Amino acid sequence: MTATALDTSIEKPSLGFWGQGWQRLKRNKLGFTSFWIVAGYLLLSLGGWSNMVASRWAEEVALPYAPPSWLSQSATGVLPPPTAAELAELAGSSAAPVYLLPENDPIAKELAEAKKEAPKFYVQEPERRTSLPFGADVRGRDVIPKTIKGASVSVLVGILGALLALFLGTVLGALSGYFGGKIDDLLTWFYSIFTSIPDMLLLLAFAAVAGRGISTIVLVMALTTWTGTYRLVRAEYMKLKNREYVQAADAIGATHARRMFIHILPNISHLLLIQFSLLTVALIKYEAILSFLGFGVGIGQVSLGSILAETPVELVQGYWWQMLAVTLVMSVLVTAFSLLVDALRDALDPKVK
Repeated sequence: MTATALDTSIEKPSLGFWGQGWQRLKRNKLGFTSFWIVAGYLLLSLGGWSNMVASRWAEEVALPYAPPSWLSQSATGVLPPPTAAELAELAGSSAAPVYLLPENDPIAKELAEAKKEAPKFYVQEPERRTSLPFGADVRGRDVIPKTIKGASVSVLVGILGALLALFLGTVLGALSGYFGGKIDDLLTWFYSIFTSIPDMLLLLAFAAVAGRGISTIVLVMALTTWTGTYRLVRAEYMKLKNREYVQAADAIGATHARRMFIHILPNISHLLLIQFSLLTVALIKYEAILSFLGFGVGIGQVSLGSILAETPVELVQGYWWQMLAVTLVMSVLVTAFSLLVDALRDALDPKVK
C-alpha cells in the first residue's frame, strides 16, 4: 500500500458535541456574521466598562445641540440664528426702549457689588466646537462616545442580569426536577406566584421599590426573569435523573450534588447557552424601557434607555441626530443577538446532523 493510499485511509478524529456545533454555526453565514457583530459589541463594551473607550463622554466639548458635521445647517431642520441686518430691522420696528433709572431699580446696589466681585470668580472656558461628527446633545456632549458608553452599560446590565437569572433558574429548577415531591410542590408554587403577575408590571413594581442604579436594575431584572429557565431546567432534570449514567453514578456512591451538577448539568449546557442569549436580548430591551420611564440607571450614569428618554424633547425642537444614533446602535445589537440565538439553536440541536 502506497503512502498516499495509507494517508487517505486514516480517518479524521471525530468532533465532539461543541466542535460539531461550531462547524454548523460557521456554515450558517447569517448566524456566523451575527456572531462576529455580537463579539464586536462585547469588545466595545469591555472597553467602555474599563474606561478604555468613551471615558470622556461627559465632557461638554461643543455648543448645545451642535449639528452633525456631515449636514448643512439647513438640512438639520433647525432655523439658523438671525443675521445682524435682521436684528437691526427688528430693533427699528419695535417701540423705543424704556430705561429704568438707577434710583428706581430695586436691585441696582446688589448688581453693582456683584460686578465688582465678578473678576474673582471668572473662569476661562475652552472654546466649544460648532459641529461634531454626529452632533451633540443639550449639554454639548459628543453623541458618539455617549452612545458607546450607553451601549456598554446596557450590554453590561443585560449580561449580568441574564447570568444571575440563569443561576437562580438553574439551581431552583435542578432542585425541583431532581428531588420532586414536596420540594417540587413548594418551588412550583413559588414559580406560579411570579408567573401569575405580568412581567412588565412585576418589573416596574420591583424597580419602584428598589430605586435606581446599575446594581439595583440587574438584581430586579434577574428576580423577575428566572422563571423561564426554571421551567426548562426542571423539565430536563425530570427527564434525565433516571438515565443509566445517573444510576451508575449513584451505584458508585456519588452524592446528590455531584449527580445534579457534574453528571446531569453538562448534558443541558447547550440549552442554557441558548437561554442565556435569549435572556440577554430581553434584558437589554427591559433596561431601555425602565430607563426611559425613569426607573433605570442613576442620574449620573448613561445607557441606551436614558438616551432615549432625552429624545422626545429634542425631536419636538428638530434635533434628531441623537435619536438616530441610539436607534442604529440598539437595532443592530438586538437584531444580531436575535439572529445569533436562532443560529445557536440550530447548531446545538442534537437532532441536526
